[in-house]
Amino acid sequence: MSRIKFMNTEIDNLTMSQALDTIDKLISENKNSYVVTPNVDHIIQLERGGEIVDVYKHADLILCDGKPLIWISKWYGTPIKEKISGSDLFPLLCQRAAKKGYKMFFLGAAKGVAAKAAKNLMARYPGLDVVGTYSPSFGFEQDPEKTKRVIAMIRKAKPQILIVGLGAPKQEKFIYENRDKLSVPISLGLGASLDFEAGNVKRAPKWMADHGLEWFYRITQDPKRLAKRYLVDDRKIFKLALKYKEK
Repeated sequence: MSRIKFMNTEIDNLTMSQALDTIDKLISENKNSYVVTPNVDHIIQLERGGEIVDVYKHADLILCDGKPLIWISKWYGTPIKEKISGSDLFPLLCQRAAKKGYKMFFLGAAKGVAAKAAKNLMARYPGLDVVGTYSPSFGFEQDPEKTKRVIAMIRKAKPQILIVGLGAPKQEKFIYENRDKLSVPISLGLGASLDFEAGNVKRAPKWMADHGLEWFYRITQDPKRLAKRYLVDDRKIFKLALKYKEK
């Protein structure tokens, strides 16, 4: 009963602890489940329609990733309990995997980044078993043969948890389209989390994240790629918030 309607999607209204427990349950069910973490950018993409709508419709766990969405939920009078960003969830999931013996596979990011993230996390969480990492070439998902090889690599490694860091919505679409072939109990699209854990990209200070300013920090780290997204595209959230408030 945790799922609530929110704007143009639904959200599982959980705390971080409850989300981790739910992931445990989904792993035990072994049904090729997957997690999505909507933020402002995802809500705007959902409004445009297309395959991302189906991705969200079939997701097993939908976790709110963004302070602005928390603020909007409070304005609507249906507050979401907690911001559960992928980059906060990822290390906690690794910690739990180390304790419970879950095997993990990291797919995505630039060459060597996934392997570096695995090395750092295994050092931080003794017992963590990352059974494979792979940083595919750009656009691999459009080549059936390359996609088939990536899937075969993951199936051979037999992880319980697959982390995909290809950027949204590419990572979510890859998981959705291939979840049955991948045969992994749970898959998560976690964007820049591999870069953060590899030390390749710095995360915003906690006080900035807590006050909804992580977007500003990220612009300073990569202005060429992110300035338009945050300063132009994501402003559409104000109009959408009003639209769904009136419904």
